[in-house]
Amino acid sequence: MSTDPLVVFTPSGKRGRFPKGTPVLTAARQLGVDLDSVCGGRGICSKCQVTPSFGEFSKHGVTSSPGALSEWNAVEERYDSKRGLKPGRRLGCQATVQGDVVIDVPAESQVHKQVVRKAATARDIVMDPATRLYLVEVEEPDMHEPTGDLERLARALAAQWDIPRIAADPGLLGRLQPTLRKGGWQVTVAVHHDHTGAKPRVLEVWPGLHEGGIYGLAIDLGSTTIAAHLVDLVDGQVLTSAGVMNPQIRFGEDLMSRVSYAMMNPGGDKEMTRAVREAIDTLIAELAGEAGIAPQLILEAVIVCNPVMHHLLLGIDPVELGQAPFALATSDSISMGCAALDLTAPNPRARCYMLPCIAGHVGADAAAVALSEEPHKSDDLVLVVDVGTNAEIQLGDKSRVLACSSPTGPAFEGAQISAGQRAAPGAIERVEIDTNTREPRFRVIGVEPWSDEEGFAEAAAATGISGICGSGIIEAVAEMRMSGVLDSSGLIGSAEQVGTPRCITEGRTHAYVIHDGRDQGGPLVAVTQGDIRAIQLAKSALYAGARLLMDEMGVDKVDRVVLAGAFGAHISPKHAMVLGMIPDVPLNKVTSAGNAAGTGARIALSNVAARAEIEDVVHRITKVETAIEPRFQEHFIAANAIPHATDPFPELSAIVPLPDVSYNTKGQDTDGGGRRRRRRA
Repeated sequence: MSTDPLVVFTPSGKRGRFPKGTPVLTAARQLGVDLDSVCGGRGICSKCQVTPSFGEFSKHGVTSSPGALSEWNAVEERYDSKRGLKPGRRLGCQATVQGDVVIDVPAESQVHKQVVRKAATARDIVMDPATRLYLVEVEEPDMHEPTGDLERLARALAAQWDIPRIAADPGLLGRLQPTLRKGGWQVTVAVHHDHTGAKPRVLEVWPGLHEGGIYGLAIDLGSTTIAAHLVDLVDGQVLTSAGVMNPQIRFGEDLMSRVSYAMMNPGGDKEMTRAVREAIDTLIAELAGEAGIAPQLILEAVIVCNPVMHHLLLGIDPVELGQAPFALATSDSISMGCAALDLTAPNPRARCYMLPCIAGHVGADAAAVALSEEPHKSDDLVLVVDVGTNAEIQLGDKSRVLACSSPTGPAFEGAQISAGQRAAPGAIERVEIDTNTREPRFRVIGVEPWSDEEGFAEAAAATGISGICGSGIIEAVAEMRMSGVLDSSGLIGSAEQVGTPRCITEGRTHAYVIHDGRDQGGPLVAVTQGDIRAIQLAKSALYAGARLLMDEMGVDKVDRVVLAGAFGAHISPKHAMVLGMIPDVPLNKVTSAGNAAGTGARIALSNVAARAEIEDVVHRITKVETAIEPRFQEHFIAANAIPHATDPFPELSAIVPLPDVSYNTKGQDTDGGGRRRRRRA
């Protein structure tokens, strides 16, 4: 085994061993990591900036020390003095590998920018925001009646708008007096009304009639991506939406890896807190710039996230969430100033509301999904599945709602897949396989034609074909099963067994080639046996969680399924069911809710009464803990088969007959084509 240093790149997860002295940029290029550079490695363009991470990374099996990269050289010193490097950043063309290291490639250093598929979903929302504008006439000061300007503003709000009491941050007082006088004692006031009954709080004041609008943010803080919507607080219009990768990925792709990092690296939790706060702040500034508004007009934010993200954002060590009984520091909703989260982009007095968490592994994002999809108001039994790195599942109707989380891992998002990548131009996102010829056709993000259609080669030349993203790998595996390339146990057949040269030998197993671009200097995009196993583990965890809720509810079937999140918007119900990711129902009873967590955040942002409603609903949801439930393991094992070892899936069978093939050689050595080798005497 090579003793060369191990280099792990995030967020791609690609890894390899390289001799000491190898430039980081060279290692990235050899692994197919998406790291930009246009100056030929001379340290001029700065596009190859990377962020090394130091500490113990149990997920990657790496301990990375500060000496894992070479010291700063003169080129980096010169660039930093002239143009500046963010703290912790290195130039990939100058830093060389000296030891095992984890290296993050930030979004701005990636050639193919991440496509964050969490656009705002169209939704009718009754506008009743917590923060409103009021135009008031304030009495001028009178030396015979000595009262402060704030007190006379409060008196005006009470008399003219029936707002009896107000509070104001000291930072507002410095603006209040000059603004009152500039407006001739007529001012527009932004007042925040907390639904808990606390004093209304004055957030901002403008001279005269303010017509510039006020805005809020609905933020879905996921373990992989951070998506945000900039919303007009007057009419509810979404001005713009954007997203970035969660920079915490470099500390671990899944939640427990990040908990582990915090446990094994003193100060690791603070490091992750700082990273995610900076990312949100940068995203807010970008949204304001894109919408063409002053960031100071952003007066409110609603944030939803899972429990680990919740604690790390708030600066709480998540260690208790990594072990039974998975205790939250608090499960209640939180109202506070955005400044308490070190957010400097919005108005300094902007308020932040975080929805309540349901339980230790079912967070505020699940509460937002419940607010959006309302399983507690459903006449029929509905299963709501929100899949990310961690799946959160709800099952219920008007009588009762159950919830659980299931550790699906990052495979559904293209991580831990041999040719996997995040959704970006150049990634294969759709796959179909002909059941007769076993030949594939595919679509690439950023390219309109399919691979077998006229004009594909010319269109794909602009993006290249760089790998396969989550939706692509899910469809590929399902299509492999439907076409007989894959058997029900998850084994890929040999070329002789399947009847196509696209099944190639890979050690003692086989892989199915979707695209081979090696002749043109591109990658081999193939689905390996290891990829199949990763998808099996993810989908088994998802199905087992749903089945556990069905057991608890005392049912063998559900009436309908709602797929939430980017997963639900980009995966066909047929492919999800062929894999056995969701229970068997008629395909017309499987619908997509889009980014339901983001929609729930927008509802809470736009309607203050919805906050009280979801706080009440959360207290009535019954949590089922998969981590300590023995039946979860039983369901998990049975769900390893594709679609399932014992559940019959009659609705699926009626429309998609799956080939009855088996490539299990019962442990016998084969020649790769399914024929047994003769044993030597």
